[in-house]
Amino acid sequence: MLFVLHVAGAAALLIWAVRLVRTGVERGWSVQLRRLLRRGSESRWLAALSGTGAAVVLQSSTAVAILTSNFVAAGTLAAGAGLAILLGADLGSAIVAQILLTRADWLVPVLLVAGVGMFLKSSSRDFRMAGRVLIGLALIFVSLTMIRDATEPLRDSPALASAMRYLGGDPVTAFAIGALFAWAVHSSVAAVLLFVTLSAQGILPVTAGVAMVLGANLGGAVIAYVLTLGSEIAARRVIVANLALRGGGAAAALMALSSLAPPLDLLGATPARQVINLHLAFNLVLALVALPLTGPVLALVGRWITPPPEAAGLARISALDPAALPQPDRALACAAREVLQMGEGVEAMLRTVAGLYETWDDSTAAAIEAKESEVDKIHIATKLYLAKLQRSTDDEDVSRRGLELADMAVNLESAGNVIADTMLGLARRLDQGGASFSDTGWQEIKDFHDRVLANAQAGLNVLMTLNPDAARALVEEKDHVRDMEQRLQRSHLDRLKQGLTESIETSNIHQETLRALKQVNSAFTMIAYPILSETGDLLASRLTRQSG
Repeated sequence: MLFVLHVAGAAALLIWAVRLVRTGVERGWSVQLRRLLRRGSESRWLAALSGTGAAVVLQSSTAVAILTSNFVAAGTLAAGAGLAILLGADLGSAIVAQILLTRADWLVPVLLVAGVGMFLKSSSRDFRMAGRVLIGLALIFVSLTMIRDATEPLRDSPALASAMRYLGGDPVTAFAIGALFAWAVHSSVAAVLLFVTLSAQGILPVTAGVAMVLGANLGGAVIAYVLTLGSEIAARRVIVANLALRGGGAAAALMALSSLAPPLDLLGATPARQVINLHLAFNLVLALVALPLTGPVLALVGRWITPPPEAAGLARISALDPAALPQPDRALACAAREVLQMGEGVEAMLRTVAGLYETWDDSTAAAIEAKESEVDKIHIATKLYLAKLQRSTDDEDVSRRGLELADMAVNLESAGNVIADTMLGLARRLDQGGASFSDTGWQEIKDFHDRVLANAQAGLNVLMTLNPDAARALVEEKDHVRDMEQRLQRSHLDRLKQGLTESIETSNIHQETLRALKQVNSAFTMIAYPILSETGDLLASRLTRQSG
């Protein structure tokens, strides 16, 4: 029982430490990572390399898959490039496992001292997140040491040896266990590290370790599939194609190894080396073989993943329940749900409108206009509902919270108008004029749009969680977006001075699009202000502190 407790604790620490590194990187450098993935779409091989780099930094191919699926769904990344990024990310996660299995006990205190010092003492968000990453890396090494120490006495256990021998002789069961464990912990990296560590201790036979690591590849691909079930068809096709290649490839590799029984000594001198090197070799070979086939694979998956047939839709039912008005807390929750619906509608409009600048489509434009009309109706209904609530209560706290929700609704409705009126009109002008942005100008707009879209999603998360740290990060982003917009405006003016034809023809559209995106960003940022005002983190117009 004590052994189970120690191993479970060590495994839990390993899973949490991997997540700590990933979230630190996402919070500190998500914009740069998103730009890396987008910029790498020029060729399949460059896309794969960008995916590999992103997965190494994030220590998660799943996180890269989610980012990539968002780009594909927004129409800012081609499906073929997206699949190439995912194949590269799978290889990147295998490289991460190789790096983290390097035994360097002296690194732990160095990483902890540096990480804790940076996290607690620095006022810069980037340095604080770098400290978080260093702490996570140190804890990964600590957890692996705990697993080694906990399993050391069991090497001579007859019962355990018998169970492990069974797995060694039943690779299919070992494969299934590996897949289920990776899916359950939502991290193929953590699963692979655990299996290789058990192999290094002599507890897990090489054949079982190989099968479980191959199973972890399937489980890692399943994670992204489950998380994107509600995504757009184009995004789901990319994820399913990666699942078919990685999961199917892992199953095929297991069958080949079981039937051919090649000498694994070629992969390394120790059991642990053989298992981890096979994991790396599998993902490297898979990427090299599959990259030239991304087009045919996506075409096959496209025949399977098709848009659902038109079905009788269920009319949307408002959350504004009149019966809840006598209960202020319940009524405020109803209003918050409607504001969240508004935000989701505006986010959908923002995600879609960028594609119209590149390829105009009347049906997509009509859908954006219809969504804007729906957002307007929700805004009016929510405003009237909150007015009734305020007339029915004298509670100052309820009145204050009602006003905050009303302000959020006004800001989101304004953002919807900017997208449906200003940005849609600009995209239509670009199409009717037969002009196009310069390559540099279009890349700048795509990068800026992506940053605003990420902040819109963060704003909705803040509305749901009311997390002060997330709210503070969102307000800090407002200054970054303002500075970025000014820098892009200057860059555009520089191109005008050089007399670039494309920049001259599209000058007004380019500048007005940047301003519109900044307005949308401000609308979503305002969601954070009531939370920071309540916690005392906000002065009249500025954060009182940059860290927290």
